[in-house]
Amino acid sequence: MRIAVVGTGYVGLVAGACFAESGNDVVCVDKDDTKIRTLKRGKIPIYEPGLEELVRRNRAEGRLTFTTTLPKAVRDSSVIFIAVGTPQGEDGSADLKHVLGVAGEIAKAMNGYKVIVDKSTVPVGTSEKVREVIRRATTHPFSVVSNPEFLKQGAAIDDFMKPDRVVIGAEDARAQELMLELYAPFTRTGAPIMVMDCASAELSKYAANAMLASRISFMNEVANVCEVVGADVDHVRKAIGSDRRIGNAFLFPGVGYGGSCFPKDVQAMIRFASDHDYEFKILEAVEKVNALQKSRLFAKIKKHLGSVKGKTVAVWGLAFKPRTDDMREAPSIPLIESLVAAGATVQAYDPEAMKIARGLFGAKITYSSSNYDALKGADCLAIVTEWNEFRRPDFERMRSLMRSPVIFDGRNLFTPDQMKQSGFTYYSVGRS
Repeated sequence: MRIAVVGTGYVGLVAGACFAESGNDVVCVDKDDTKIRTLKRGKIPIYEPGLEELVRRNRAEGRLTFTTTLPKAVRDSSVIFIAVGTPQGEDGSADLKHVLGVAGEIAKAMNGYKVIVDKSTVPVGTSEKVREVIRRATTHPFSVVSNPEFLKQGAAIDDFMKPDRVVIGAEDARAQELMLELYAPFTRTGAPIMVMDCASAELSKYAANAMLASRISFMNEVANVCEVVGADVDHVRKAIGSDRRIGNAFLFPGVGYGGSCFPKDVQAMIRFASDHDYEFKILEAVEKVNALQKSRLFAKIKKHLGSVKGKTVAVWGLAFKPRTDDMREAPSIPLIESLVAAGATVQAYDPEAMKIARGLFGAKITYSSSNYDALKGADCLAIVTEWNEFRRPDFERMRSLMRSPVIFDGRNLFTPDQMKQSGFTYYSVGRS
């Protein structure tokens, strides 16, 4: 099948590479000439494990190409995916100007029947707006499909190639048949392809992310209660996770969720529910809890030190989660901003996000060459991201580098007994 993917951001690039890997001829389109030239050189502008190898292999075999010329890509393709950004408006809503703009450009270039697929995360009703934009600009037949992505950063290739499910919102048989054929190679092990109306497909993505965000905020609240009553959140987490109705996923407390999806999608769902005169009270609470959770690590540091002015704080982890360089809405940002504003010196390290951090903080903090380098002369360590290389450090070496052996563990990487035996004053989440 000949496919065009418009937008070479995280979703578009992963989708294009994976569709090419299954034997399709894919052209990825972007108006950013610099990005396209970079991709043609085999360089990937984002960090995602396995993506660079996938892109290089399929480029070498001629199945994956990159261009800035949208009209030709549309004419040469039977299926066109729209995977451009939906930036957040000031009111929390998803801004559809890029999606609708691309839809209009596709319509002008059409030379026959096309399936236009919304791959971007879009609010309910977007497919109808896309359909109307295209209808006004062409007389050619077409179908509009909603096909939301369910990709976890750091595991996107596996999520695409071996999905839990594929959701397709399609309201005519011709489009359904094409989409089922396209996704058949990815669902041979039995993952369901769920065909439904477009509105339900659009809502499915928001509902999934809102549910996961709710579990995170709920467990953070449970952890906070554990701290005040002397319970251990690890015991509580395991007890409730063994209930088959609940399960173990997303029950780990921490310093709040971040990234490009959960914060934006929760706020967007609140907003489009409000636009339909519905107050989504649970999600409003989820969002409030998350904002408060991001401030708790700083509060613990300040309480222990009395004042952070003139103190040196080491920070391990800047990305919002491991296996990505994404710092959008990362809990490290409010922590570092609070520390700097209060007069602390911050020495930070992250395996992948250092370049992004420099763009955010400039000369306000020190960028360390390793996790141990960040500890030199530190009055305490704050752990914000659960990178695997942070899980088994040399505690003796850590103590020798730090001015004071104090750890604020926002991800519960270590156990209190382990830290006590290693000579550290240790604060974690939801444990005494």
